[in-house]
Amino acid sequence: MNLFKDANRSKLMWGGLVLATIMLFSVNIFFNAVFKSARLDLTEEGLFTISEETRNVLGSLDEPIVARLYFSKILGERSPEHATYYARIRELLEQYSELSGGDIRLEIHHPEPFSDTEDFAVAFGLRGIPLSNAGDLGYFGLAATNSTDGQEVIPFFNTGREAFIEYDLTKMFHAMANPKKKVVGLISSLPIAGGGGPTYELSQPWAVHRQIYDFFDLRSLGLDADKIPDEIDTLMIVQPKGMTEEALYAVDQFVLAGGKALVFVDPYAEIETLYRPPMGKKGKADFNRLLDAWGVSLVKDTIAGDLDAARRVNTERESRTVITDYVVWLGLRRRNFDTGDVITGELGNLNLASSGILEKVEGSETEISPLLTTGVRAMKIDAVKVRLEPDIVSLFQSFRPLGKRLTLAARVKGPAKSVFPDGPPAKDKADKPESKTAETARQDHLPKSSHPINVIVVADADMLHDNFWVDIRDFFGQKVLLPFANNADFVVNALDNLSGSDALIGLRGRGRSERPFYLVEDIRREAERRYRAKEKELRTKLKDIETKLDKIQRKDGKDGEAILSAEDKAALDEFRIEMVSIRKELRNVRHALRRDIERLGSRLKFINIAGMPLLLGLGLLIVIYRRRRRAVGGGAAA
Repeated sequence: MNLFKDANRSKLMWGGLVLATIMLFSVNIFFNAVFKSARLDLTEEGLFTISEETRNVLGSLDEPIVARLYFSKILGERSPEHATYYARIRELLEQYSELSGGDIRLEIHHPEPFSDTEDFAVAFGLRGIPLSNAGDLGYFGLAATNSTDGQEVIPFFNTGREAFIEYDLTKMFHAMANPKKKVVGLISSLPIAGGGGPTYELSQPWAVHRQIYDFFDLRSLGLDADKIPDEIDTLMIVQPKGMTEEALYAVDQFVLAGGKALVFVDPYAEIETLYRPPMGKKGKADFNRLLDAWGVSLVKDTIAGDLDAARRVNTERESRTVITDYVVWLGLRRRNFDTGDVITGELGNLNLASSGILEKVEGSETEISPLLTTGVRAMKIDAVKVRLEPDIVSLFQSFRPLGKRLTLAARVKGPAKSVFPDGPPAKDKADKPESKTAETARQDHLPKSSHPINVIVVADADMLHDNFWVDIRDFFGQKVLLPFANNADFVVNALDNLSGSDALIGLRGRGRSERPFYLVEDIRREAERRYRAKEKELRTKLKDIETKLDKIQRKDGKDGEAILSAEDKAALDEFRIEMVSIRKELRNVRHALRRDIERLGSRLKFINIAGMPLLLGLGLLIVIYRRRRRAVGGGAAA
């Protein structure tokens, strides 16, 4: 009888295992079919979630697009990193296809050497990288075409841009859906579009020019432009030194008539030292007059310093290299942004250099909304201390926080009046008599805005230069941009917003996955302030002792031998002992600089390595203990 029961139990157990296995596979198949597109992203900023802006772009497609993804299998075999990257891109494109409702048709191709597939890849403009001595090439790119012969290509997916993959893909489909670009007029005293430098490298267009050109029809206007062309949708004005009165009037009227403007003004543009000043006659118009009319002023000859946003730099100090925080080179994070504004809401970090400070003009009717600000540990610094060869360590040591935020960039909205209340500026006597065009301009003059103006003002121009936001590398003849800050994203977001298009704004801010350790940075910065102050004190004392030692040792006799009294020898020994003691104390202070960080690191290591396993083990012991108690209690009851 017991044998019969045991046999039945054994059959039931095996039957239950088989049934459970079948149910497991069935549930997996069911969920894979029904919830194929469902994904759970638990990262802090949703790095693997398709942005709403991308969904809008894909939803705006009005014709089918064929996306051909090329990937050589031999490349995946030689480079597991590229194989993983390919899997991610393929999955992302599959999501794009689903979200577009089938308007994007994905094709996967694996080109082999000397095959028709390789010929098609080359014809589309894809670039192969050599994988063997025989000259075999590996391909990893994307070619997209539509029914109207439109074509966009990514020649090769560089793993260095993996963090920007959604940006690159959506930009491609956005360009195909919106072939006509908005027109941006560029007025600048800096050679953003190229030229102006003593070397070939400096004569090339800046990387930000290339980024803007990807999305807009960018046209350069002169500092002496007397009229803004009708086709210009938005103005981008950068460090307008040398602007003529006629050009200032043209900008004034353009904005008052409802035109949008993105303005970069800087009390000290460091990048100007790299370029030759423009030749020819310079205008003398003061652009600050226009800012004042808009209700925002650039504080004269003043630089914004920020202790918490300061970037780490190497500098020379008393013939030695010192690593310290440069308080006027700012690395802004999300805590410095207006996260409620579409321009800055999704950005990760921005790098500024010797930025100015913006303030609201008293009595102005316009609304000034800060987009970028310092932290509360900020300070106003005289621009003279920053120009030429600044003492970076002294700026750090003498820093005295104001306890309030300073505005670095702002959106200006509302009613404004013209800088030229009496009409267009008068022509010079040497000029020709007033033309019919000038007469018409005088008749069409706007003394005040017809609509609320919409202008964005940034108190820094250096942030546009390559040095502050991007690495440019040559990858088999292809220039690859590897941004380490969102400076270009900020510019394109602002132009998009001012041009009336919100597409891609949130997308561009999803570029970087950097996770700065704010607590560690705060501990390090505070420890360094204490260290620098103590170091200065000890070095002053050490220098004083070395001077006294040198003075005693220079007491030479006629024969060149030092004549020292017993008191001098005693003082000499005492000074040497004190010098050794000070140097030892100086070393101890240097070690103390990292002590707090090392302690925090040790605690984190313990929590990650030992703490969590111990916690899980304790939880498991509690569960086992409770089950045993229940089992014992059940047996006793029986």
